[in-house]
Amino acid sequence: MSNYLPRLLDELLDFKLQTKGAVVIEGAKWCGKTTTAKKRAASSIIINSSEVGKEIKAAIEIQYNSVLRGKTPRLIDEWQVVPELWNAVRIEVDERGEFGQFILTGSVSPEVDRSGYTHSGVGRFAWLTMRPMTLFESSDSTGDVSLSSLFNGQDQVEGANPSADISKLAFLTCRGGWPIACVNTNNEKIALAQAYDYVNAIGKRDDNKQGESFNRILLRNFLRSYARNIGTPTSLQRVAQDSRINEETAYSYHLKLSSLFVIEDMEAWNPNLRSKVAIRSTPTRYFVDSSIATASLGIGPDDLCNDLKTFGFMFENLCVRDLRVYSQLLDGEVFHFRDKTGLECDAVIHLYNGAYGLVEIKLGGATAIEQAATNLQKLATKIDSDSMGKPAFLMVLTGSSQFAYTRKDGVHVVPITCLKP
Repeated sequence: MSNYLPRLLDELLDFKLQTKGAVVIEGAKWCGKTTTAKKRAASSIIINSSEVGKEIKAAIEIQYNSVLRGKTPRLIDEWQVVPELWNAVRIEVDERGEFGQFILTGSVSPEVDRSGYTHSGVGRFAWLTMRPMTLFESSDSTGDVSLSSLFNGQDQVEGANPSADISKLAFLTCRGGWPIACVNTNNEKIALAQAYDYVNAIGKRDDNKQGESFNRILLRNFLRSYARNIGTPTSLQRVAQDSRINEETAYSYHLKLSSLFVIEDMEAWNPNLRSKVAIRSTPTRYFVDSSIATASLGIGPDDLCNDLKTFGFMFENLCVRDLRVYSQLLDGEVFHFRDKTGLECDAVIHLYNGAYGLVEIKLGGATAIEQAATNLQKLATKIDSDSMGKPAFLMVLTGSSQFAYTRKDGVHVVPITCLKP
């Protein structure tokens, strides 16, 4: 299992520990947070039951730092069960005045009464979101093309795609980036079962420690509708209608599933444009991992190969997952662009230093790649480069292309299984 840890986020965790007194790790339940944190921890507290939580709370009331003693970094797993730990850690970080003291992990965003918090944690805590593993982390990408190098001015790319076989790509899309699934890749049936188990577990009591409640039938309908609309700016009202549930329930489920790191929508990018064109701001709908979408619909690799339109949307979710992890490592975020004229860009990678790259995602095919390249060039000309600078690169991210290469117009064509951060 140690060879299949999310090593990109492991590297980012190392950096965060060098810059803050404590690091708070959050993310999807099965993405390997605790395993990665334990690898970096020198000592730990595992809050694995309500009784343990009560004992720790009582100890804090007697002496706030009694449970924080130990070798550092000290891991506190499922810290949100005892929210009083927040203030205790904050005070201890201030008193020690050192970096890398604590690692706090949790599977859900804490929905607790924060009225007792005496500090926001700014300057003391660094937040780190861990997502399922990328194709580079699971050794399904060669890493021939470096996203970092493209931001640093590389103008030519090359590489060979080891997964040009459409059936292999369909398997990777349905398997997802769950560490246990990547370990069992040689047994495809076991690997594919992990996503189904994950979807079936959503809404059960052990996944809802903060009081969330789901109607299992309504939840299943909601997830199916969301999966049918991934990669689109579909409104939650329409999802509600499609799910045959009321809007209030749809908004409630959306909020809860976001806090559980099941769904992760993509916000709109708002660049300075040369023309006054209204930019659409509705988020694009995505799951944290493509496998959640396929499992929600009850489909597998063969179904995707027989329905390339659906495959295209699921593949887009796979690519977005990887781009989010890679951009996080490069100090950036991923957005989408869409204006009222219909001009779109699937992914805009915007780094905190102001650099940005434009990415279109296509399953494959010469015609689709040509259209995507034309679309990217059109958008690039609309951006006010005097105020924002020119894009660092234009990229068509593909699935079935056999090679990574740079076109004569400068647009890079890169298979997702050739990309790394």
